[in-house]
Amino acid sequence: MTQTLVPLLLTLKVAGFATLGASLVGVSVAFLLARVRFRGREWLDAFLTLPLVMPPTVLGYYLIVIIGRRGWIGSWLYETFGVTLMFTWQGAVVASTVVSLPLVFKAARSAFESIDPNLEKAARTLGLSEAGVFFRVSFPLAWPGILAGTMLAFARAMGEFGATLMVAGNLPGKTQTLSLAVYDAVQAGNERMAATLVIITSLVCMAVLVFSGRMLKTRYLKEVDR
Repeated sequence: MTQTLVPLLLTLKVAGFATLGASLVGVSVAFLLARVRFRGREWLDAFLTLPLVMPPTVLGYYLIVIIGRRGWIGSWLYETFGVTLMFTWQGAVVASTVVSLPLVFKAARSAFESIDPNLEKAARTLGLSEAGVFFRVSFPLAWPGILAGTMLAFARAMGEFGATLMVAGNLPGKTQTLSLAVYDAVQAGNERMAATLVIITSLVCMAVLVFSGRMLKTRYLKEVDR
């Protein structure tokens, strides 16, 4: 039971923090790109979408270069605060955040771009500030699409393997998530444990996908009603 529960709880914790981080960054940048036109706009879009198509090992290497103890950011964190992200669950969060970010970002940008700009203009005419327009008009209207992207990002974070293995390692009870635990069980020939972990992971991910699908359907029906 412990062999199943510990990786599950760690996976949920890592996926939860990763989804939060990906949502904050993804929604903010998505709104910027949907509303502001500037040179290099599509290049930024491509850069943020890159983790979706990049091989996990390549992404993991980039993360090591950036947040490793000798990395651009990692060396500063270690020398200034004595903090290292390598081989920690926080490192797994960073890897999962980067991998799942494109799912939130693309869904949020599409949702913001589908909003009628006249609604936002009307809100400004009525005296709302830019922050008020975002929180009272733009965000509520885009919410179904954003929520669907967030759920997909959570499912992706739960299944992250390659980049997490390179950055956080595979330390039982410390950085071993469900996907890594499945890998260990298969390598050890423990088919029963591997099957149990696979079923748990599959059920959770399917539940998330069904929920996100319903959110997308709700969004589509609302657009049709307009």
